[in-house]
Amino acid sequence: MENHSEQSTECPATSDNSDCQRVDQYGFKRSDFNYESYEELMSDYLAVVTRRSEKWSKLLQGTGKMEKNLKVKRYVRKGIPCEHRTEIWMAFSGAQDQLERNPGYYQSLLKTEQHDPKIEEVIHADMHRTFPDNIQFHDSSQSCLQKALFNVLLAYGHHNKDVGYCQGMNFIAGYLLIITKDEEKSFWLMDALIGRILPDYYTQTMLGLKVDQEVLGELVKSKAPSVWQTMIRHDVMWTLVVSRWFICLYVDILPVETVLRIWDCLFYEGSKILFRVALTLIRHNQILISQAKSLPEICEGFKQITRGEYVENCHSFMQKIFMEPGGLSTATITKLRKMCRNNITSESQ
Repeated sequence: MENHSEQSTECPATSDNSDCQRVDQYGFKRSDFNYESYEELMSDYLAVVTRRSEKWSKLLQGTGKMEKNLKVKRYVRKGIPCEHRTEIWMAFSGAQDQLERNPGYYQSLLKTEQHDPKIEEVIHADMHRTFPDNIQFHDSSQSCLQKALFNVLLAYGHHNKDVGYCQGMNFIAGYLLIITKDEEKSFWLMDALIGRILPDYYTQTMLGLKVDQEVLGELVKSKAPSVWQTMIRHDVMWTLVVSRWFICLYVDILPVETVLRIWDCLFYEGSKILFRVALTLIRHNQILISQAKSLPEICEGFKQITRGEYVENCHSFMQKIFMEPGGLSTATITKLRKMCRNNITSESQ
């Protein structure tokens, strides 16, 4: 499929004659799906993307500091164009403020002579496991992102010693680099995610991650009870089927464009969006999951629901995540987090 437009936030693939595979604009090889249906989907979506790009350009003309308001929130939910994504993510996550308040800080972290050899070793081990299907992370690539990825992860490990390095962070940093093409901005966006938006997800105990998995279970209990009953009947812990959804922020789980649209909302609205995505996937497929007769069937069902046209059509999917789960207030999430955190900490004592 031809590359339809440089302005597109979505990435039609271009042919790669060297290995008969196609590579999208983010560098991912695409060889495992129906190109005719994908091309039809992307050509329809291109019209949407072009309209959004024009609206964003008008919105950003002559503005100083971006302020959160209902109009901007609506725009974010409908997708940020690729050419504006870094700027908007930086502005609304607080990363831009942190970068400006700490000039030279990122470089100072890399220049320190006291790098933790354990962190270096673990990060090095994950380098070749990070997007092996993306040509931008191949050693042979002219602008190989592996060194930048190593730098961002190493700097963050020294910046946040309580976290250091945790598996899953490599995929997040990798996506940030693909979009921003800038180490320092990727570093501060990582800080926004790990330090503020997702507290305690990546600490040694991963308490925040464990809590949010249990919160999802409570939400499923009320919004998709047949799935909750299936999980209880087969004694399946939520961590077994959704831990990668949360720790990788849907990277390597859902299609690239869908993940980026989710991240648009994540940087603007916060972590509640992760629950909306999970609940939409589960509610839409509750019959399939509820029919599972065993633990392996449940696990396979949870893999199946992250594939196919329902999640590939990112524009339609993003509309559904704000309708399918129904009301989901911040107050509800806060209350459930408090309850689940108390349950987990009391069990561990």
